[in-house]
Amino acid sequence: MAPFAAKAVAIAIIVLATVTDVAPAATETATTKGPVIYIFGDSMSDVGNNNYLLLSIAKCDYPWYGIDYEGGYPTGRFTNGRTIGDIMAAKFGVPSPPPFLSLYMTDDAVLGGVNFASGGAGLLNETGIYFVEYLSFDNQISYFEQTKNAMIDKIGKKAAEEVVNGAIFQIGLGSNDYVNNFLRPFMADGIVYTHDEFVGYLMDTITQQLTRLYHLGARKVWFTGLAPLGCIPSQRVLSETGECLEDVNAYAVRFNAAAKDLLDGLNAKLPGARMFLADCYSVVMELIEHPKKYGFTTSHTSCCDVDTSVGGLCLPTASVCDDRTEFVFWDAYHTSDAANQVIAAHLYADMVSAGDVQEQPGNATAAPRVVRSPPRPLPRAPASRSAVGGGNSNTTSAPRTAPASRPAVGGAGNTTAAPRPAPAVRPRDVVGSPHDAPSPRH
Repeated sequence: MAPFAAKAVAIAIIVLATVTDVAPAATETATTKGPVIYIFGDSMSDVGNNNYLLLSIAKCDYPWYGIDYEGGYPTGRFTNGRTIGDIMAAKFGVPSPPPFLSLYMTDDAVLGGVNFASGGAGLLNETGIYFVEYLSFDNQISYFEQTKNAMIDKIGKKAAEEVVNGAIFQIGLGSNDYVNNFLRPFMADGIVYTHDEFVGYLMDTITQQLTRLYHLGARKVWFTGLAPLGCIPSQRVLSETGECLEDVNAYAVRFNAAAKDLLDGLNAKLPGARMFLADCYSVVMELIEHPKKYGFTTSHTSCCDVDTSVGGLCLPTASVCDDRTEFVFWDAYHTSDAANQVIAAHLYADMVSAGDVQEQPGNATAAPRVVRSPPRPLPRAPASRSAVGGGNSNTTSAPRTAPASRPAVGGAGNTTAAPRPAPAVRPRDVVGSPHDAPSPRH
């Protein structure tokens, strides 16, 4: 799911451990019993990719983020503890996939699961432009292609294809396309398009993106539907009564219905495709309407009491709630570790019912995984950082180019970094084209 909301704001990140003074890791491999997982998404799924984007302001490198994560330090996760992807990986019996930008393409770790999610990202390349740097879904797909090419170099085309065909692709995007795009009065898409047109624009884009992933080998795809966005704290504050914004919830319901039809159509069209819509809306609405049923006391406001539409992160000066397990929402956009556990349990149960996570001898998803090599060092932070919201900068900077042996983060010729101008009429034949994405390293 996307931020669950948004990421209307976010700031810098500190990942304290794991990046300096790390001894060379062992090179022996181990075989996982569970599936290989590839995660694509926004700040609800980001586990540190944005740490490597120097200009990004979609970061959370300060207390109280990570307070309930191992070590108690910020890690790049926009919550107090684990993401839904972290929790589901544990249920699968595999380590949580590492952030793509922490890896070198020469690492054996590319043979296992990888997390490509980036705080601020959307399905559309123009979504999140005021976060300056982020990895759009098109970027993320290009980096998956780069990862697959690295796998081919290591284990051969046939073996790499088998791993990818058997892997689970978890995709959680779309929230930012609403909360940080369509619903923002200063963003062009909300002015140019009616909602029906905007949904059509999104569906055209997703169709091309998922088809591209399919041709790269993806077969088992779980696309997380939107949560009730009108009920997240940053949207409630826009209501005079503090209640959910029903029109925004209606947008999410409409999006989910269209996405379900789209996935069904792709399954009928693409041989071997198993693409499902993960129902996030109903489980999150259940948590919001019946919190006590799941052990929560509060579902209308955030743990650190930062419910604003133009901020909403748990800054170091925020007053954090005494018991974080009692709150559904950690900040104004993101769910808490405790809520993520409930959401993950439901999504995992759906995967089990579909037969996508059953362990079978010789399953192609049981790809070799290794003790991870030292992660790519975090970049040095710039001397000063733009104010939250990006000031007057409404263009996305191309991420800096990495050394040849590392994954390139955008670079010269990266056309997805710069969002396209909003057209007078939506061009259905070019929206979301993979040709707009940066070329992967060969």
